[in-house]
Amino acid sequence: MNKKTVRDIDVNGKKVLVRVDFNVPLSSKDPNDDITVTDDTRIEASLPTLNYLLENGAALILMSHLGRPKTAQDKQFSIDPVADRLSQLIDRPVRKLDEVVGDSVRQAVATMEPGDVILLENTRFHPGEKKNDEKLARQLAELADVYVSDAFGSAHRAHASTEAVARAMRQKGGAAVAGFLMEKELEALGKAADNPPHPYVAIMGGAKISDKIKLIESLLNRADKVLIGGGMANTFLKAQGHEVGKSLVEDEALPEAERLLKTAGNRIVLPVDVVVASEFATGAPAETVPIWGIPADKMALDVGPDTLERFNAELQGARLVVWNGPMGVFEFEPFAKGTNALANLLARLVDLGVEVIIGGGDSASAVMQAGLADKMSHISTGGGASLELLEGKTLPGIAVLDNK
Repeated sequence: MNKKTVRDIDVNGKKVLVRVDFNVPLSSKDPNDDITVTDDTRIEASLPTLNYLLENGAALILMSHLGRPKTAQDKQFSIDPVADRLSQLIDRPVRKLDEVVGDSVRQAVATMEPGDVILLENTRFHPGEKKNDEKLARQLAELADVYVSDAFGSAHRAHASTEAVARAMRQKGGAAVAGFLMEKELEALGKAADNPPHPYVAIMGGAKISDKIKLIESLLNRADKVLIGGGMANTFLKAQGHEVGKSLVEDEALPEAERLLKTAGNRIVLPVDVVVASEFATGAPAETVPIWGIPADKMALDVGPDTLERFNAELQGARLVVWNGPMGVFEFEPFAKGTNALANLLARLVDLGVEVIIGGGDSASAVMQAGLADKMSHISTGGGASLELLEGKTLPGIAVLDNK
């Protein structure tokens, strides 16, 4: 990684504006409820950076988006529950402000001392955030001496708090650097994107191929094999001429699937058996069938045991594995077996010295659900950002940071 980090700057006695990713699940969407954070993984991931800055004499002004509020009136997305949880985790007061910028924010920041922590209101409550508004960015930059980006999960978005603010900070003579989480993400995913060790096997799952076609193409340029499961496998199977019953298929993507299969040859590996049922439901009777025997009135909802054996064979000898997307509808227990079995298989590979990177999103949730998070080499905190980085795209929130 050729970006400067918090290690490269002096923060003693300075006010540091930190873009964190506190977009965490909440207990309710009713603003009248006592809303709490139900999964603090992303808050925990920011602690190495925040504690380092505090231990080195900084005062912290933190900012993050939370959910997808349409206006500032969507109080169910207020960032108060995050402030409460963060305060518990860092064992010091976190003062949550009711605005993103404005007089009340400037006054609060003016009285800050080293060790103080302020959390601004949800950045998406401000209409200029998603517009990458220069005025909002300047107002944010004026609050602090330096800017630290530790929100990898938002680095693929050019928003005021992720992109324009870094430029505004540099224009006033301050540094714009990466935090430890950003550094860790770039080192892990950057290796897969730029200079992967071989054999390199990528595993793709999830529902759709339409939003991952370019990623699969990119992976075929870098990886030795691409194993495909989940709903997206149905489109490839249909492109091969199989009848897939009522399974989810993107008919408009069939030509692309055919092209990728033709281009890749045997480097794309598809399921050989699937678990089918007549509906998405926990109690739906399920059976395992070969891919040439999917009944017309049923849908494929998971990969079968023979597929897992085939995938296991393809993974033997790999030095790097990247996994993004579940193998089935893992939210329902009968269709979670393939995803859980794959997670266990990858955990065993890590024990053998294989580097296994989980590319965020549902696959990260599946690994955590299986209790195997600490067994993986790296679990990305950014679903969309990790996919774009693996695809070879330049992420605006990273490109804008100071180079070493």
